[in-house]
Amino acid sequence: MTNPTSNEHTTESLLTEFLERVGAQDAKGASELFAGEIDWFVPGSDAVPWAGHRTKREHVAEYFQTMWPTFVPGESSASVDKVVVSGDDAVIFSRFGHTVAKNGKRLETAVAIHLTVANGEFVRMHLYEDTLGVHHALSD
Repeated sequence: MTNPTSNEHTTESLLTEFLERVGAQDAKGASELFAGEIDWFVPGSDAVPWAGHRTKREHVAEYFQTMWPTFVPGESSASVDKVVVSGDDAVIFSRFGHTVAKNGKRLETAVAIHLTVANGEFVRMHLYEDTLGVHHALSD
């Protein structure tokens, strides 16, 4: 068995902190884990107001503050199926479930989140999910 590198320890500890802050719906706290300049991408249609590219730390909090009110409070769930850490990269395999506030539709989707660390901060976050399913859930 090999010992994890220092980079893997940093990546793993940042990832743990990120998951804790997002789980507590601490948008500002989550954003503090990111560098000033970032590569953030969540694919999706125009029906998904939080989809798209973001390039600044402050955009991280905006992302969550735009997304969270879309769903009925207390009717969301997230489970982590597996985490893979390799050096500066981490991938989270997860499942999200939400009830859309405006129409009551239930959204269940598997996701993969790829995060990259540089200099002790996240510099990249790309999320992969069923974008068609999200589009349909948010459409009237």
